[in-house]
Amino acid sequence: MERVSVGYGRHVVLSDIDLTLERGAFIGLIGANGSGKSTLLRTILGLVPALSGRMEFLTNGGKGPVLGFVPQRESLDPAFLVSGLEVVLMGTCGYVPPGRFFRGADKEWARHCLAQVGAFDLASRRFSELSGGQKQRILIARALATKPDFLLLDEPTTGIDAATTRSILEVLGRLHEQQGLAILMVNHDIGAMRASVREVIWIHEGRLLRGPAADLLKREKIEEILGPSLN
Repeated sequence: MERVSVGYGRHVVLSDIDLTLERGAFIGLIGANGSGKSTLLRTILGLVPALSGRMEFLTNGGKGPVLGFVPQRESLDPAFLVSGLEVVLMGTCGYVPPGRFFRGADKEWARHCLAQVGAFDLASRRFSELSGGQKQRILIARALATKPDFLLLDEPTTGIDAATTRSILEVLGRLHEQQGLAILMVNHDIGAMRASVREVIWIHEGRLLRGPAADLLKREKIEEILGPSLN
């Protein structure tokens, strides 16, 4: 991203951003509410157009990358009686031609993605009846079903208990270590960031501060950025 401004309509949230995200990185994106975290994430995903500047993906072979996205929560209407497996299969739609039924290979791939996140036993369970942590595992599996080059997550541990949060972070860490998957995760939980990411990008007063997680998440550095009132 070179001199990119992001926002909605005429409302600029962040301006003149210069940012490079490398293949194989595991980066945490943090900042106060309204600082522009989700807007930046959605601009990278292409869900929100950049207001100005240049954004480019450099990949081998000249093909654009596949982006996997895990939203903060899925708002599937409970009236849709979809199973965990059917939600994960949604991630394969990008390479299943229109009008074609899912092949056996597609279903096997979806089950493999469920197994990767420790949710194989949720395949036949109704999605609307799952707990928050179980739903997040399904949504991560759905993102993996796209066969992504880059996984982006928006507050994946919000509203989830500490034990489930640790479990989800372990899943992400394993995917990063074993597959070299590039990950950008928005999270307000400093403890979760310390336990998982390698780098941190702070959005503070319209600026991006970037560095190793071990440095930027030190208590003294947090107090320097946000003030001593943070506990």
